[in-house]
Amino acid sequence: MLRHEFKPGRLVAGLFLALAGLVYAGDAGGLWETPWFAVIPLVTVGLCLAAVTGSLAHGIRRHRRRERPAGAGAGAGTRARV
Repeated sequence: MLRHEFKPGRLVAGLFLALAGLVYAGDAGGLWETPWFAVIPLVTVGLCLAAVTGSLAHGIRRHRRRERPAGAGAGAGTRARV
């Protein structure tokens, strides 16, 4: 059972930011040479993709909620306490 709602936009943003950190770590470790401005497009593209992914996920989630029948809500099978 899921404890929280899955947010793919945050996943994409986290992956791109981790990749940016990996690029800087490789440069600091001497594995390769990275220009100072190379991470800016990487982070910008990652954040744009995260925004698109989050918007699509939100639209799909909202569309699925509209299709659900009226009696299928979370509290439909519970009785009220008296």
